[in-house]
Amino acid sequence: MAKMKWWKGLRSVAEELIILALVLIAALAANIGHAASGAPSLQGYGLKIFRVESGLYPFVHVYMRTFDQEMNPLVNLNVLNIGMMVEGRAYDPRKRQYLIQPLRGREEATRSILVLDTNKALKGADFEAMVRAAARFIDAKRPQDQVALLALDNSAEGYTVLSNFDREPSNLGRRLADLQPRADKTRLYDGVGAAMQLAATAMGGDSSSEVEYVVSSSIVILGSGRDDDSAISRSDLMTRISSLTIPTPIYALGFTGGEGRDQRNLQALVKNSFGKYYPVGGGYETITRSIEDIQHVMQSDYVLTFRAYVPVDGGKHNVKVGVEYPTGSGIMYYDSSFFEAIEPPTFPRILEAQAKIDKAIPALGKDEELYLKNPYAPAGVLPAGSKN
Repeated sequence: MAKMKWWKGLRSVAEELIILALVLIAALAANIGHAASGAPSLQGYGLKIFRVESGLYPFVHVYMRTFDQEMNPLVNLNVLNIGMMVEGRAYDPRKRQYLIQPLRGREEATRSILVLDTNKALKGADFEAMVRAAARFIDAKRPQDQVALLALDNSAEGYTVLSNFDREPSNLGRRLADLQPRADKTRLYDGVGAAMQLAATAMGGDSSSEVEYVVSSSIVILGSGRDDDSAISRSDLMTRISSLTIPTPIYALGFTGGEGRDQRNLQALVKNSFGKYYPVGGGYETITRSIEDIQHVMQSDYVLTFRAYVPVDGGKHNVKVGVEYPTGSGIMYYDSSFFEAIEPPTFPRILEAQAKIDKAIPALGKDEELYLKNPYAPAGVLPAGSKN
C-alpha cells in the first residue's frame, strides 16, 4: 500500500511537470514563432543569419534579416536588443565589443534580378504599369546596388537576360524601353530558376570594406504569375529555393485581376523564400508604394560587427545571435552560424578597414572580462565518488 501511494504521488508530480512543460512550450511558440500566424503581433518575429564574413578578422560581420508576422523588417534595433555568443559564451554588451547597423547606411552592395513577364495577355495598361514599376525600382535603389533584367519571352529557354548586373540607371532604362508584350507563353518557373542561378554567381568582392562587395541578392517578379509548361516543375523549384545555402528572397507584384491560381503561384514562391507578395490588379496607385516597400525591406537587413578573441587557428567557430523585440520584453529569437578564425593578408585596404573598425571596437584590456557570468551556469562535473 505504501508503495502504491508513493507511485501515485510520483505520477502526480510527473503529470504536473508535463503540464507545466506544455504550457511553457505553447507560450514560447506563441511569442517566438515567425510568420506562423496571420494575426499581427509585436511579439511574433523571426531572425535569419544569411551571411558571415571573416575577411577582416578579428573583426567579423554577421549579416542578418529580421521579419515580423507580416514579413516586415524589425525597425530601430540597437545593441540593447542583441545578445550574441561565441562558442556558447555570451558577450557582455557593456564591454562594447559589438555593434549593429542597418545595411541602408553602409557601403556594401545588394543585387536584384527583375523577372519581367512579356506575355501578350499583359498588353495595354497592365504592361505599361509593369514597366513603370521596374523603372521605379531602379530609381529607388542606392547608387552602389546593382540590378539585372530578365524577360520571360518566346526564346527556346523561355527567357532572355536583357541586362546583366548594372549600377547605372540609364543603361537599365534603355533596356526597359525596348521591352514589348509579344510572348505567346510565360515559362515562369524556368525564368525564376535562371534568376536563382544568376543570383548564386553574384556574391562576394575584394573585401567587405568596398562598395563593390555584394552581400545579398533578391528576385523581384513583375507579371501575372501564370506558368505555361516550364521545364522545371513548381515542386522542383520549391525544393531549390528551400535548399539554398544563402537564401534569396523573392518579391512579387501580381499584375492581374482577382485571386486565382496564377496569384497562388506567386504567393507560394514568395512564402517559401521569406519574401513578400503585392497584389496590383487594377489598383495602379499602389505600385509606387509597393516598390518602395520592397526597397525598404531589402535595405533593412542588419549588419552585426563584433571583435572575436579566438586565436587564429583556421578553424570554424560557432556564433549565435539573439534578438529581443521589443526591448525589455524578455522574448528572444536566436539563429546561429559560424565564422573562421583566419589571418587576412596585410593588403593596405584591408589594414585600413581593420584600423577603422578598431577605433569603433577597441580591444579589451588584459584583465577585462569579455563574457557575461550567469550564476546558474553549470559547474564542472565532479568525478564519481568525490564529495562537494
